[in-house]
Order: sequence, then structure tokens, then C-alpha cells
Amino acid sequence: MMLEHILVLSAYLFSIGVYGLITSRNMVRALMCLELILNSVNINFVTFSDIFDSRQLRGNIFSIFVIAIAAAEAAIGSAIVSSIYRNRKSTRINQSNFMNK
Repeated sequence: MMLEHILVLSAYLFSIGVYGLITSRNMVRALMCLELILNSVNINFVTFSDIFDSRQLRGNIFSIFVIAIAAAEAAIGSAIVSSIYRNRKSTRINQSNFMNK
């Protein structure tokens, strides 16, 4: 695959993630869009590492660290969303009674 095709795919995923993050009112959807953004960045890391630095695996190793951080973010984020849902019975971001029980 050519570099341009991969970069267009990554830009497309990044754009979908940013649009979803800006427009979503649901916390779970916002977390999913954040994961899309991180995955598009990983695609860029691996692509540029393969094309420009094929002997050293810096981009691939950095991508593994980003995947580990994304997994931790998903676990902590889902725990926070679960706790908020237990207290408010809703996962909407713009709800006004956030701190009220």
C-alpha cells in the first residue's frame, strides 16, 4: 500500500473521532471516539516507522505503549461511566445534576 493511502485512512479515522468527540452527548460514545483518535495515531506511527526507519522499531514500540495507555484509559473510563450511571441513571454528558444524588 502506498503512503498516501495509509495517511488518508488515518486522517479519515482521526476526523471521524474528532467529530464524534465534539458532537457526542454520551460518555461511552465519547470514549469510543477517543479510541478512534488513538488508533489513527498508531497507524501513523507504524507507517512512518516502517517507511523511514525500517531497521529500528521505534514507531512500533511507541505504538505498543499507546495501545497500553488506550487499554488503561478504556478500563478506567468505563469504570467511571459505570459509577456515574449508578448515581445518575444516565450517561449523558450535558446533564445538569452531575453532583447531586
